[in-house]
Amino acid sequence: MYSEKVMEHYMMPRNAWHMPEADGVGCVYSGECGDKFTMFIRVCGDIIRDVSFLASGCGAAIAAGSLTTMLARGKTIKEALKITEEDVIRALGGLPAAKQHCSDLSVSALQTAIMDYLAKQQREIKEFFEN
Repeated sequence: MYSEKVMEHYMMPRNAWHMPEADGVGCVYSGECGDKFTMFIRVCGDIIRDVSFLASGCGAAIAAGSLTTMLARGKTIKEALKITEEDVIRALGGLPAAKQHCSDLSVSALQTAIMDYLAKQQREIKEFFEN
């Protein structure tokens, strides 16, 4: 049912810890399936220097959170905002259709953490989408 990569990230998730004093925190919850994600970021010079997550949910949710942190670390805010659920699914070697929402939730948690960081810095997200 799950790819080898999904099982690897489920059994040994990367960056699964609560980050005290995070620069941005994003929480998302799916009332439909009960999955919950909290994403934490530390930013220096518009680069995501550190990122972690907590997730409650199925193995696909944990794997998606783990993989999302790996995709985001070291990226600029602008680059991280371009990470899509398809990027996560592809990097995991695929997810069953019924579990693809997990990648959307993990990416949404990352985006929410970025928005929280920008709000705390009194910056607007639109500056990251302008040329």
